[in-house]
Amino acid sequence: MGSLPLPSLAVLAALLCFLAVGGAVDLNTTDPSPFDVDLNATDATKYWGPWTPARATWYGQPNGAGPDDNGGACGFKHTNQYPFASMTSCGNQPLFKDGKGCGSCYKIRCRKDMSCSGRTETVIITDMNYYPVAPFHFDLSGTAFGRLAKPGLNDRLRHSGIIDIEFTRVPCEFPGLKIGFHVEEYSNPVYFAVLVEYEDGDGDVVQVDLMESRGPGGGKWTRMRESWGSVWRLDSNHRLQAPFSIRIRNESGKTLVANKVIPANWRPNTFYRSFVQYS
Repeated sequence: MGSLPLPSLAVLAALLCFLAVGGAVDLNTTDPSPFDVDLNATDATKYWGPWTPARATWYGQPNGAGPDDNGGACGFKHTNQYPFASMTSCGNQPLFKDGKGCGSCYKIRCRKDMSCSGRTETVIITDMNYYPVAPFHFDLSGTAFGRLAKPGLNDRLRHSGIIDIEFTRVPCEFPGLKIGFHVEEYSNPVYFAVLVEYEDGDGDVVQVDLMESRGPGGGKWTRMRESWGSVWRLDSNHRLQAPFSIRIRNESGKTLVANKVIPANWRPNTFYRSFVQYS
């Protein structure tokens, strides 16, 4: 939560971001036809649309990435490092989208406050804002908020607390990176959870499926369930047989398959990089 002069309870409440953790336990359900679930197709991705008014606040350290642990409700880790580089934001529900907006990229700018530069900056949705102060509310990292200021006026702009901004959705670009899969802690032969990250283009994931190499689930796609943020899970009624292939779908409806990206000797709390990317 950002440091504000003359703080009020209302402003403090508006700045809070909470870690959203949850997800229903569900045994394997196979998916004979890909992605036959309603995923709000009417909310199709539109890049470079008209500039839309929003409000912005900030939280965490003045030059930080937001949360003290450099994480957030999307499950991304080390958001103070490349490619996030602390240019991150909480989004309220129209931006966070129950986790399906995690990883989306937006250009933002502020022009009304005297300390605003009017320059555009790109931020990535990495966290959830439960207490919006506007229909679209970006609760920015201290770093991202300060980048909207004129040279030398970063702290003065932060002291404004709540500012009017404009935003538009833009494609994400992660130069030099392929899509990555972080196997989450506590994953085991009958419970598998994976964080999906670094997707060019939409930046988000709306459906994930897993294929085992052999055994009862071998050779067919099994739908995973969104656990929280950008973490997807599979609760199995049998011991899962790796290597695993993973299929992902983004908001635009484009699919990619990372063939056998999770090896036979996979371990929890381990990152595996694929050879696929949307660009």
